[in-house]
Amino acid sequence: MLKIFDKAIRTIFKHQDPSIVKRKYGIPNDLKLNIQLSKDGWFIVTSPDLPGLVTQAASRDELIEMLNDAVLSYFDVPKRDADVVYNQLNLGEEVIRCKGSVVTRTA
Repeated sequence: MLKIFDKAIRTIFKHQDPSIVKRKYGIPNDLKLNIQLSKDGWFIVTSPDLPGLVTQAASRDELIEMLNDAVLSYFDVPKRDADVVYNQLNLGEEVIRCKGSVVTRTA
């Protein structure tokens, strides 16, 4: 149901360029992240750059989606403006990319 709602929003309101969204809402271009694996296998993400930001993801693929959601919520960005401001995470030798077509700077 939520995916249908998201698609409807994107039909009415097109994605704004992530660099414009970052500038408009004061979102940093780069973030330092702390990613820990919980005992039950969840990824827990916090950032020393954004006190109070916490999110979790069930898989590596979900990490980028949940990070974007957490950052957009943290900066109170309306759903109509953006779903994505970071399109990839650099985890040492591994890079997790957003599955959308939005291109921006890395977290």
